[in-house]
Amino acid sequence: MLQRPCVRMHNWWRLVITAGIALPCIAMAQNSTRIETLVSAGRLGDMRVPDFRAYQSSVREFYAAGGYAPAWVKGGAVSASGLAMIQNFQNAWKKGLDPEDYDASRWDGRRQALQAGGDPAAFDVALTVNAMRYISDLHLGRINPRHVKFDLPVKNRKYDLADFLRNQVLPAADPTAALASLEPPFGGYQRTEAALVRYVDLARKDDGEKLPVPAKPIDPGQPYAGVPRLARLLLLVGDLPPGTDTAGSPQVYGGAVVEGVKRFQREHGLDADGRLGAGTVKELNVPLQQRVRQLQLALEQWRWLPDQFSAPPIIVNIPDFRVRALDAANNVDLDMRVVVGKALNTKTPVFARDMTFVVFRPYWNVPPGIMRRSIIPALRRDRNYVAKNRYEVTTQNGTVVTSGAVSDDVLAQLQSGKLTVRQKPGPDNALGLVKLMFPNEYYVYLHSTPSTELFARTRRDFSSGCIRVEKPAELTAWALRNNSGWTLARVQQAMQSGPNNVTVKLARPIPVFIVYGTAIAYPNEEVHFYDDLYGHDAQLMEALRKRSPPSS
Repeated sequence: MLQRPCVRMHNWWRLVITAGIALPCIAMAQNSTRIETLVSAGRLGDMRVPDFRAYQSSVREFYAAGGYAPAWVKGGAVSASGLAMIQNFQNAWKKGLDPEDYDASRWDGRRQALQAGGDPAAFDVALTVNAMRYISDLHLGRINPRHVKFDLPVKNRKYDLADFLRNQVLPAADPTAALASLEPPFGGYQRTEAALVRYVDLARKDDGEKLPVPAKPIDPGQPYAGVPRLARLLLLVGDLPPGTDTAGSPQVYGGAVVEGVKRFQREHGLDADGRLGAGTVKELNVPLQQRVRQLQLALEQWRWLPDQFSAPPIIVNIPDFRVRALDAANNVDLDMRVVVGKALNTKTPVFARDMTFVVFRPYWNVPPGIMRRSIIPALRRDRNYVAKNRYEVTTQNGTVVTSGAVSDDVLAQLQSGKLTVRQKPGPDNALGLVKLMFPNEYYVYLHSTPSTELFARTRRDFSSGCIRVEKPAELTAWALRNNSGWTLARVQQAMQSGPNNVTVKLARPIPVFIVYGTAIAYPNEEVHFYDDLYGHDAQLMEALRKRSPPSS
């Protein structure tokens, strides 16, 4: 029998039909033409979100590279790579994604229809579109961080979906492993994924009973009607080891349960005193499904970070009030407490910039907002306010106008913005003895502080937006580690007894990320949850709910 290759033509019915090749060639040509037609339409009614015009050019490129032949359907059956993709869609919840964004519940029916002689072209295009949606969400996140006013660098939205899908996923022996290469390469992200799977299971198992809120804090040894539920919950979430004996008096709060509460408090940003106060009971009564949502949002925000940093970065996480400096392998090299902006009216913004210099014994240049809210009203009440607080009135280029009494004319220029105010260097300066600068329009930077007592608080939102650092000398030495001779001892000397307002340029810029994660998974398998201090989680949830369909 004569064998000839099948050649796709736009008008497949014009093929020269020869015995032995007519039917398979016609079928292949039909499928190719049908795929090209579907791609050109940019819409497929069988999908939950039919419109895929946002991905149309990538889908066209993907199929054009293969002559518009089906990529996932071979001989009327779904290929192994196609089945692997469908399984990834159905398991998308493990990544903090919504499986229905990728038609997860529709694929079994589609496979049955395909086996019964259904449309292989429509099946194939639907799988390609959903694969591109899944890859984009997994790699870039579901929404742009700018949509929630997070000033973070946006990854390349023109990621080459067609090339990755055809050359990395389609031929892969393990497509799931190929997809994993798109995910953030950070241990914290991977631990958060594992924590999400665990908390989804815990939420299913939990009976949801609420603990009674005591009128006043319950101390160990006191009666408390919620002890049985409390013990069950602590065992479930792992704050009591499996097999812990909690068989003491079911109405008395004591024994191992107290130690479990202390661990729970430490993991939720509370004072680990073992007392059952209203704040602790409130956190204990948070539904585990809400913890699941916090982990999902944390994964979304992990995806907003760069795949790799230009240099080991400094990362400030606002809700847990900590700054961490990473090493070249993205492991934590330095970790300390910070004070951030007040939740009420001076929130620290979420953004990223490069740190380029540090200033020892700095002036504090009062930001415009603080000028309006605090300094000018204080000067109206007391024209000697500048002198009493070691301030200076200066021009915009730093020339001192007065450090004494403020005249009506000077006050008027301050009000108009022609003049400004700065505080003189020294131990009582609002910035302390060093500031680490990553120039930005928010007037936010890392700095030391004379108000060190605030670091002992569990909730530390007390600043006017800047970030006060618990161990400023250590962080400064870390930032200057590439500058020859800048040891910790030299940094401490420059802070304590060096000349005023000395700038040292960093040998290598350091990326600084101010982020907002209310769930953190640690290497010891502990998961810490924090309050939605600024309401950003609620805002992100709403943005995800309202977001445009996956097609955009």
